[in-house]
Amino acid sequence: MITRTIDRNFANMRLDRFLRKAFPEESLSVFFAVIRKKKVRVNGVVGKANQMLIEGDVVNIYENFKSVEADESGSTNSTSSTTLSLPERNLEPKTIGIVEGPKTTGFAKNKSTWGKTATSAEKQAHWGAHELDFIIQTEDYVIVNKPSGLASQPGSGTRPGESLVEYLWEWGKKEGLDFKPTIAHRLDQETSGMIIAALHGDTLRDFTRLIREHEVDKYYFALVKGNLKKDRGTINESLLRTDSAKGSKMLVGQENDKAQTAITHYRVKQHYEGYDLVKIKLETGRMHQIRAHFASIGHPLLGDTRYGDFALNREVKKQFGLNRLFLHSCRLEFDWEGEHKVFDCPLPKELQNVINQLKPLRIERPENNFEKSRRRR
Repeated sequence: MITRTIDRNFANMRLDRFLRKAFPEESLSVFFAVIRKKKVRVNGVVGKANQMLIEGDVVNIYENFKSVEADESGSTNSTSSTTLSLPERNLEPKTIGIVEGPKTTGFAKNKSTWGKTATSAEKQAHWGAHELDFIIQTEDYVIVNKPSGLASQPGSGTRPGESLVEYLWEWGKKEGLDFKPTIAHRLDQETSGMIIAALHGDTLRDFTRLIREHEVDKYYFALVKGNLKKDRGTINESLLRTDSAKGSKMLVGQENDKAQTAITHYRVKQHYEGYDLVKIKLETGRMHQIRAHFASIGHPLLGDTRYGDFALNREVKKQFGLNRLFLHSCRLEFDWEGEHKVFDCPLPKELQNVINQLKPLRIERPENNFEKSRRRR
């Protein structure tokens, strides 16, 4: 048995977070197991993962961790009285701008190989569970930063074992989970950024409900052709899926019983000479929604091989080295267990490199009548 007395350094911390910080060398599955099997007690009462600890609480763990050296009696009794130097694995991310990638634990890491075409042999050699880039790991779910070029799940055109879901299964097996990690939503293969994966069946049901009821806010960065007439706007056009030998595609604004409502909100983050960087919030989550919507208003995404300007794609590839779709899932917001969660993920290196080469442009917009009248006063 291992005993820890909570001091001021660990007060007001969830039990699962305390375990991860106090025993950083143990795997996540160990903590899941001891809590699930009721082997952790707080003041003699079975502990729960989300239980808040207070100063003076006594935590007993009825399991001998490999990283803790037991005494001759087979138990370790010590008081946690020093601050551990190793960082937490799930620090809450703060809001960040468009940067190349902070090194703070809890944020996604930039990988120079992401977005590049790789042979099957290279994928086998370099990709797998060990390459998963976790933004956060909790007892209930993980959020993974998916690279461009990696399919979210198995399907036609995807080699067996080479999808995000399958890598998560491999990771879950190594962690000793009794549930196959399952993604709660998807990203197009060409899109990079954050995906939520549930680690339990009830968690999956909860996230499915949250997404269905539009209670998970999803934000994206995209670089589009040309400069938009308005700095803010909403594209509200239905989408109709069509399938052909060349693949599925969404038709915009079709009056058809099978057409689905699709709403995309956007805000221009920065005008550049010939391009706009926009931050997008999805109200609905249809297949190819962002790509089809922006192409329909004459501002296709750069690097889009299905809805884009193919001549421009060749030009930006040659000029800026863009070898992928410029679309990245940069933020997720949702409420979980009474707390509002916000996770940010910066642009990957290959997209930030394109931004660094663009020439910023200041566009003066005409003042509206309200602004004019307020200035006169």
